[in-house]
Amino acid sequence: MNQDCIRKLRTATREKLRKLNSLRGREVQPGQFWDVVVLTAADSSQREAYELQVREKLSRKELPLGTQYKVFSDPPGPKVGNGGSTLHALQQLKDIFGKALSGLRVLLIHAGGFSQRLPSASALGKIFMAFPLGDPIYQMLELKLAMYVDFPSYMKPGVLVTCADDIELYSIAEEEHIKFDKPGFTALAHPSPLSVGTTHGVFVLDTNEKSSHSEMVNTSCLRFLHKPSVDQMRDCGAVCKRHSGLLSVSDSEFVYTDSTYYVHFDTVRSLLNLLKELGPLDCEIDAYGDFLQALGPKATIDYTKNTANVTKEESSLVKVRQKIFHLLKGTLLNVILLNTSKFYHIGTTSEYLFHLTQDVALRSELGLLSFAFSLNENSQGSSGCCVMYSVLDSSCSVGAGSVVEFSRLGAGASVGRDSIVSSCWVSPGLSVPDGAFMHSLCVNYQNQTSFVTVFFGINDNLKRSVDSPAYTDELKFFGFSLTECLSHWEIQNEVLRFSDDASCCNLWNACLFPVCSDQQSSFSISLTMLQAIQHGSRSQLPKNTKLMSMQECLQCKNLEEMLKLRKGLYDDITERRHSHVID
Repeated sequence: MNQDCIRKLRTATREKLRKLNSLRGREVQPGQFWDVVVLTAADSSQREAYELQVREKLSRKELPLGTQYKVFSDPPGPKVGNGGSTLHALQQLKDIFGKALSGLRVLLIHAGGFSQRLPSASALGKIFMAFPLGDPIYQMLELKLAMYVDFPSYMKPGVLVTCADDIELYSIAEEEHIKFDKPGFTALAHPSPLSVGTTHGVFVLDTNEKSSHSEMVNTSCLRFLHKPSVDQMRDCGAVCKRHSGLLSVSDSEFVYTDSTYYVHFDTVRSLLNLLKELGPLDCEIDAYGDFLQALGPKATIDYTKNTANVTKEESSLVKVRQKIFHLLKGTLLNVILLNTSKFYHIGTTSEYLFHLTQDVALRSELGLLSFAFSLNENSQGSSGCCVMYSVLDSSCSVGAGSVVEFSRLGAGASVGRDSIVSSCWVSPGLSVPDGAFMHSLCVNYQNQTSFVTVFFGINDNLKRSVDSPAYTDELKFFGFSLTECLSHWEIQNEVLRFSDDASCCNLWNACLFPVCSDQQSSFSISLTMLQAIQHGSRSQLPKNTKLMSMQECLQCKNLEEMLKLRKGLYDDITERRHSHVID
């Protein structure tokens, strides 16, 4: 990565953070900020969790005031994807604002989903994932608002669509502005290696724009490719040659990949008509692949039959895609090329650990700290880690590459390398091993507030499924077969319960984790189970111990209690920092 690029991104990003900080807790003026910020949620339970957290943020003055913050859940029934979620959110906005919607600037953040690849964000949502910067500490929501803080002032009424698990950093010339003022769709585009293009959307541009040396170029797109192969990128003319003025990529060849896009209000009307025409959705629609592939003069209907990237194919999918194609065909796809920009995805445990502890470029560009809003900063052997919103005894140690968040660590407690400890209370002297994920959740069980600490290996695949409990031997847990782990805990394979349809057995719905009466004992018992696997020893659970899956924990989570625990941390940290200043 070019050091000049990092420097430019750092300067531009710090200015955006400064602007948002100046608006936090203050009434914004019309046109100065978003009129409406919408979060989408997977279901009513997630919607309630988001609304609760937004209210808390507003009460603590962590967000700009005067903007309307809305949370819309997807309709009950089949999953509709972020495309279906977009359509339903637009309809709910129309129901609330009526004709006034035509004059509003809306930020729509897709925040639904259960974060199976980063379970520490499952209960409270990826959009409320903490970052080690800002005071009060930033979460992904504030980071999104900061990165887009300049957009509303140069945007015609319409909707900006983005996702909750990525960050876009960019730098443009001081006299320039990103303007969303053209009809149709306008997408941001980032120079990326061809390998990145295979997992993202790729723009096929007019050949005249491929050699531009400007930091920002406004152009039109001939066609949009969704997760194309390298051969497809070449055949369609999407591959560009690197020039000396391009700072963001080092490869000799690159493509422009997608992130966020704007929909002009006239096109929002078309999307609302589309929802009427489609009726109740019974398949997943992609807000990128299914909308953007219909745009541009060289778009063809062929993609509608390609279901290679679909997680669950429904019989109606092709028909729905074809309706979308015919309705949007001929709509303009404008592209803003951001030649000094970077796109970061933070949706998995490994991405999360890397970006918060090891990624020198992102740490520099965002100004990430090793210790943020935490006590005590004198922990032993704690270089190369990330501790945020936590209280640690001064004798604790945290290994390199590890993240500790929303937790309390007692005297002499330690965390190994490359681990995540989230929302836990670690008793004195306990040691979390390397490569462990440990996360405590508060649940309602038998009308009582209880705790469950889930634990996985950092690289465990929680989504990988087998057809029945008879095949649990094929599921890997910390590198061991699940059957082997059960034997260490003296749990019979045949009594293992799965909390979902028994034809889909995975680590997500395997009932492995003890329900306890308090946070500390919950962590201690789970840690003992983990150590039994690693040491090849036995760890028999007390008789009649109730075991829950991660899935069940989310179904009966106690949000108020979780947020109360965080409030306790907040009060402890602010009071002790305040008393330290007075001393």
